[in-house]
Amino acid sequence: MHIVLQLIPKKYLIGGVLALVGVIGLVLMGAVITLVGGLESDSGQEDVTIVGGGIGAGTANVSPQVQQYQPLLEKYASKHGLDPSYVPIMMALMMQESGGRGNDPMQSSESFCGSVGCISSPELSIDKGVLHFKKVLEKANYDLKLCLQSYNFGGGFINFAQKNGGHYTKELAIQFSQLQYQKLKHTGIYRCVRQEMVPYGACYGDAAYVDAVLKYYTGTISIDGKPTTPVSGGNGSKGMAAAQKGMKFVNKTKYVFGGGRNQADIAAGRFDCSSFVRWAFEQVGVNLGPMTSVTTDTIKVQGQAINPKDMQPGDVIFFDTYKIDGHVGIYLGNNQFIGDQSSTGVAIASMAPGTYWSKVFNGRVKRF
Repeated sequence: MHIVLQLIPKKYLIGGVLALVGVIGLVLMGAVITLVGGLESDSGQEDVTIVGGGIGAGTANVSPQVQQYQPLLEKYASKHGLDPSYVPIMMALMMQESGGRGNDPMQSSESFCGSVGCISSPELSIDKGVLHFKKVLEKANYDLKLCLQSYNFGGGFINFAQKNGGHYTKELAIQFSQLQYQKLKHTGIYRCVRQEMVPYGACYGDAAYVDAVLKYYTGTISIDGKPTTPVSGGNGSKGMAAAQKGMKFVNKTKYVFGGGRNQADIAAGRFDCSSFVRWAFEQVGVNLGPMTSVTTDTIKVQGQAINPKDMQPGDVIFFDTYKIDGHVGIYLGNNQFIGDQSSTGVAIASMAPGTYWSKVFNGRVKRF
């Protein structure tokens, strides 16, 4: 966030009353569950939509430094009443702001106290950053792109956008940057952070901030709290939802060859590559075969074969490691995939040109 402008016998009688209250509570809870279609029992992030807020399943394609803050982002999203489906987009925002480095990874000092550098605790940064994100999101009427750009520009951009069509566009971001720069360039403290904005004189904040954040995010966005089309070319299948479920295990497990084939292993996070992929898809209603006998060879014969040139986020990809199709993962986009690697456990790995995983990727791609 570079600039911000604005910026809850008597003992038997008591016991009976408490029991009655408990029964009534259970009945009411059952009615609510029936109305919303049931709740998932999984303890990780759930693909839920809260009216006016949720954005569906999404995945943050970010560095390990940012990944380490996912539990805190989930904690403060819960504290501030923000739907958990926004956690990946906030991870992408953090990636753009700081890459997860420093004591203020969400760059929330200005929104908290009005000046840079007043926050010296990553947890406080996340607490205040999540709260600020929620406030901006609400002011933007859940137009996520408008929220993101205003996280950079400040709340004044929301007023500007709402007077000029009502929603975010990149053209409006450039216009606002131009106008604000003309007002403030005499101070000498502003300069174009992107060379492509110099010809426009759009040197206030970062007019390309939305694109910069979304390059770290694969998923769905909306302006009304309902999932819409994929941002980063996702295939709309359940693959991205499965990947999102798998995020709960990132950097929290150890690879165990033959693991993940009973409930005790799963509860303890003991997987190998194929059992992890099978578990992730099972969480979103896709059956990739029996838990006890899943292997890369049983997975590779299922699904729709995809030309690797047409590979999209959510597709299942295979690698020739100790054998042909010896490793499997879920593609996330931006040359990254999530899988259970023997050296790291469940983690996001790079298959960018020149990396080990790019060299052993065998071109087998399946879509479920």
